[in-house]
Amino acid sequence: MRTFPNVPSRRQFLQASMAAAAATTLAGQRVFAAEGGDAPYKISLAEWSLHRTLRDKSKGITNLDFPRITKEEFGIDAVEYVNQFFKDKARDTNYLTELKTRCSDVGVKSLLIMVDGEGRLGDPDKQKRKQAVENHHQWVEAAKFLGCHSIRVNAASGGSYTEQLDRAADGLRRLSEFAAPHGINVIVENHGGLSSNAAWLAVVIERVGMDNCGTLPDFGNFYITRGENPDLFNRYHGVQALMPYAKAVSAKTHEFDEEGNETSTDYERMMRIVVEHGYHGYVGIEFEGGGDEYEGIRKSKALLEKVAKKIG
Repeated sequence: MRTFPNVPSRRQFLQASMAAAAATTLAGQRVFAAEGGDAPYKISLAEWSLHRTLRDKSKGITNLDFPRITKEEFGIDAVEYVNQFFKDKARDTNYLTELKTRCSDVGVKSLLIMVDGEGRLGDPDKQKRKQAVENHHQWVEAAKFLGCHSIRVNAASGGSYTEQLDRAADGLRRLSEFAAPHGINVIVENHGGLSSNAAWLAVVIERVGMDNCGTLPDFGNFYITRGENPDLFNRYHGVQALMPYAKAVSAKTHEFDEEGNETSTDYERMMRIVVEHGYHGYVGIEFEGGGDEYEGIRKSKALLEKVAKKIG
């Protein structure tokens, strides 16, 4: 396995400089910090943690049940939606009103919508890129309606390293310009391809140059390529590089040891990186492991709570 930062020196420099830049961006980070009391961060739940449950029609559970389940089953008061589970409802005001009401009834906040399947924002074809931007407009409006602060998007593109920088920045800038008057952030997750190269993604965000365009660092999505000889960006260096632009954080979990620790990520080390950048907002559980999803979410929450006590 080839791992980053064993990359050209230019990218090593970018990675280091992004981490060093954190000190100059803390003021902006605090705008998005929640009132966390004594806790260094709050905990939210990403809907993808229940993707198998939601797709199992025999369960009879839909996106409308997500806020209630989040509160009643896990004692969590904030949710992060995935558009796949209400793909045709972005402009259905009756549906969105019902979802908003259900959140209010159980005291749950809507934080963001994770948007997939709406085209590549960095598509090499200018017309397709324009169409992808326009496809995302409905989710900006839906996020505004629900009271979210952001939509999570992907910086998918094609071409050379530098061509993808330009193309992704162009699409993200156009979408961010549309989202700004709505008070919505456009945040990019490291989610495969060059977006999982944290140095590349940090430069893209810098090129966009808008306050409402930032990142959603995911602890586990640093595979630039997969296969027998994958390119893998170091997850701790990656989160370090992306935190200066973070407006949300995705706590990816898969498997746990007998002591309740995640086997792929040193959560104490990772969460120290998060809070040392001045971030004290919601950290979203995204359980992707096998087995029972409810149990995985509970273990993820217990781990985040344990770490919060250590670093609080």
